[in-house]
Amino acid sequence: MPQPTSPGARARPVRRLTLADDVYESIKGLVMTHSLPPDERVNIDALARDLDVSPTPVREALARLESDGLVRKRALSGYTTTPLLTRAELDDLFDMRLLLEGEAAARAAAHASSADRQRIATEAAATEGVDAGVEYRRHATFTALDAQFHDLVATAAGSPLLRDSITRLHSHLHLHRLYFPAATAAQTHAEHQRVAAAIVAGEPAAATAAMRAHLTAARERHLPAFDR
Repeated sequence: MPQPTSPGARARPVRRLTLADDVYESIKGLVMTHSLPPDERVNIDALARDLDVSPTPVREALARLESDGLVRKRALSGYTTTPLLTRAELDDLFDMRLLLEGEAAARAAAHASSADRQRIATEAAATEGVDAGVEYRRHATFTALDAQFHDLVATAAGSPLLRDSITRLHSHLHLHRLYFPAATAAQTHAEHQRVAAAIVAGEPAAATAAMRAHLTAARERHLPAFDR
């Protein structure tokens, strides 16, 4: 946990925000690494003791994790961690991504501003050389950059409804909680570069093809999780 800042009225909100974020990231890490196993009840008091905080920031963190799709809240029974994806759910998730993100890439290529195109190109290059180890805490940075790239494409499509639909899939957290093929991070980087190049060039058909090829390859990379 972070050390308290020096006393002062202006420091209190910062300290409170830092505590809330730290607790959220700590519990998120426990869920992603299965230290809090899938489909099990979450003991708020035990988490508060382990993290040396009151139950309040733990409840706040769980509310955020519910919006992330990592925990569920049920009346009278509290929170449980969500189950891992089944093979059928994985296929359904990628089928939806192929439809939605393929269209988002085409719209981004057709309608993105110059600034959006530059941001997408920059983000596509950002994962080069980033450590993508098999442990969640090691590949968390790569995961965040991956999610940011896809969100930038969805945003540049110019349709808030389309972007919201893509965001609600919570695909990155679900997939990386299931299995993270770190050895193929370089392939992901190259695929992002091809999507970005088509968007920057203003070629909708090529952008759709590149995004769909990326997602199809990503689906294949996650299949070994079901052979374990």
